[in-house]
Amino acid sequence: MGILNADEQTAIALRTLYQQYGYRPYRVNSFEEYDLYARNKRFLTSEQILTFSDTDGKLMALKPDVTLSIVKNTRDSDAPLKVSYAEHVYRVPRGAYGFKEIMQAGVEHIGTVDVYAMSEMLMLAARSLETISERYVLDVSDMGIVSGILAGEALDDADRSGLLSMISAKNPHGLHERCAELGVSAQAEALLAALIPLCGPLGETLGKLERLPLPDACGEALASLRAVARMTQALGLTRINLDFSVVNDMGYYNGLIFSGFVDGIASSVLSGGRYDLLMRRMGRRSQAIGFAVYLDQLERFYVRREAYDVDALILYDGAADPLAVAQAAQAQAAQGRTVRVQLGDGGALRAREIIDLREGRALS
Repeated sequence: MGILNADEQTAIALRTLYQQYGYRPYRVNSFEEYDLYARNKRFLTSEQILTFSDTDGKLMALKPDVTLSIVKNTRDSDAPLKVSYAEHVYRVPRGAYGFKEIMQAGVEHIGTVDVYAMSEMLMLAARSLETISERYVLDVSDMGIVSGILAGEALDDADRSGLLSMISAKNPHGLHERCAELGVSAQAEALLAALIPLCGPLGETLGKLERLPLPDACGEALASLRAVARMTQALGLTRINLDFSVVNDMGYYNGLIFSGFVDGIASSVLSGGRYDLLMRRMGRRSQAIGFAVYLDQLERFYVRREAYDVDALILYDGAADPLAVAQAAQAQAAQGRTVRVQLGDGGALRAREIIDLREGRALS
């Protein structure tokens, strides 16, 4: 696809989208002190980290994540910080072996997270997915529902993580066994089990959730989901599902969380949510919400989708008028098409349209 490859073009489109809504570009260093990531490994998509020793002997790491660097290098403020990024990170991709340099794009809102801020984040997430494919779905849930159900249970972080893994895997049998091992009350187990099959359009499925005998501790999360559902409906966002298999570490995330999928890729290509608890762990008082788009997940998708290298291929020879060649190229670019100008023949290049300006050739 022209000079830029597919993920670079997607990163540019996403950057333009985020800047349109006031998320200013933010640059982070390629490396940070290793301790930043060591203390927050559970927040990372992969716990494997590339490290090296600095000239002063300090252990450093090539960044596997952008959010941690942004939080570390910003201060609490009454004014919200709204930033976007398109950065390379260094980690082992999901389902792969060996480290890789990966392009990742995303946005972060650090400050008061109200109904509008959550709805804007979901809107940007949906439009990010649209940039990749019209066939997408954005799955949302709220950690406050699960934490509310478990509020009266004597569980540590590891216990809660085990229960979350069963909900995420939609495994009611495994959930029952884990609840029995941990001594979870029958009422809490029944509510957790009832969350597993809940999956479908946000408004419709929220109605089913509201009919469950949820404890009062879930009230704030329910009210938040109702408000977000009204806003997303008003914004015309129709591809948003409520799905409680979308869960994350309860030590870092709270409130709204979400994952994005496009047709043809099994794993999520977008992930985000509220991470106020991470802010507290890093000594910040602000609320925060954001998401990342994992452009490395799109490589196979683009390989399948791209039947052409370029929209228009313009061929010319030594007898062609350079001005006519330039005008032909500009006309294609003005239509938003990718265009390549080639002296001689096109070789193995694949084009939707060939415009042949060589001597004795008719315009095709």
